[in-house]
Amino acid sequence: MAAGTLYTYPENWRAFKAQIAAQYSGARLKLASSSPAFTFGQTNRTPAFLNNFPLGKVPAYQGDDGFCLFESNAIAHYLSNEVLRGATPQAAAQVLQWVSFADSEIIPPASAWVFPTLGIMQFNKQATEQAKEDVKKVLTVLNQHLNTRTFLVGERISLADITVACSMLWLYKQVLEPSFRQPFPNVTRWFLTCVNQPQFKAVLGDVKICEKMAQFDAKKFSEMQPKKEAPAKKEKGAKEAAKPQEKKEKKKEEKKPAPQEDMDDCDAALAAEPKTKDPYAHLPKSTFVMDEFKRKYSNEDTLKVAIPHFWEQFDREGFSIWHCQYKYPEELTQSFKSCNLITGMFQRLDKLRKTAFASVILFGTNNDSSISGIWVFRGQDLAFPLSPDWQIDYESYDWRKLEPDSDECKTMVKEYFAWEGDFKHVGKPFNQGKVFK
Repeated sequence: MAAGTLYTYPENWRAFKAQIAAQYSGARLKLASSSPAFTFGQTNRTPAFLNNFPLGKVPAYQGDDGFCLFESNAIAHYLSNEVLRGATPQAAAQVLQWVSFADSEIIPPASAWVFPTLGIMQFNKQATEQAKEDVKKVLTVLNQHLNTRTFLVGERISLADITVACSMLWLYKQVLEPSFRQPFPNVTRWFLTCVNQPQFKAVLGDVKICEKMAQFDAKKFSEMQPKKEAPAKKEKGAKEAAKPQEKKEKKKEEKKPAPQEDMDDCDAALAAEPKTKDPYAHLPKSTFVMDEFKRKYSNEDTLKVAIPHFWEQFDREGFSIWHCQYKYPEELTQSFKSCNLITGMFQRLDKLRKTAFASVILFGTNNDSSISGIWVFRGQDLAFPLSPDWQIDYESYDWRKLEPDSDECKTMVKEYFAWEGDFKHVGKPFNQGKVFK
């Protein structure tokens, strides 16, 4: 079984292909996507990295045995099992066909259409309209193919489904609004089936498809462009004439661009994103590695492995545990609508995922239910007020900080994380749960 490290940057859809493949095959994959393990634009320019990956691009994979691979499709293929790759020569060829289809037919128009809506590419009306037509052709082909099939190749998910779904991720999240996707129901059914599989969700979280087509925002685009330094003021008189040679040399020096590796559109887009202020910059470094706990929780036994790991590693100074209770249980009617409240909050808190974890549960039945949960936050204060991006829905809940060493806290963590127990403080039976990770 393959075991190694995947170098990438956060939210890289190309890396998602390899991560999801590993979820299905059981390959042991460590993710290096943030400092100190990996810093995009720095680590991938070092001689040691370039010695293994000459182009300096990510994702890049290095096995524990020293085996190295670049190019996301090759990495995903290597981390897959026989079922994902295609168990027969015919199935394997079909998988390769759809992987190539994603690269050649989906990615170019998807990038031309979606990137301007993210503010990372200038809007071009002609290019966008052409991209829309090209996407329609792609969806037509897929819709016809999926008319009598659940998945692209065979009766089970394969690398074809993983690759094509990841390639279409931003289309569905940004621009494929209901009216545009309405003629292609088979594609949307297939896409939602894929992204709601546990192996996909372990990597992507909950995927919300857009309700309104995103548009180009000139202000956002302007804000995301690198800031140009204001030209220095000319000095008058003798000072201006005193150092002509020095000024000339300085001008030449300024014209030299900083050395950087060739980047594809996705890498360049990420590099162009402005760095946001870290809401936790004022806190000392913590020993608790949230990602490590989330991997344990996603991939191993909750009661026997994940919860013991949580308490062994939990940093009581650097993190805090909170109980939340939905304020308006009288408004909860149908169970599916109540669950949508939880899912909607999670989806709108995407930027909090790296430093938080939650298990929120719906208890009871239709027209007689309640919502409550356990959250783990960085720092000792409620996280939501720290960033405008996080101030979503939280005021609909009552929040109570728990004492980590109390019996109450340990019982709640066990019951909410495992979705089983007496839940004596609730008084209603477990209905269903949602995890924010």
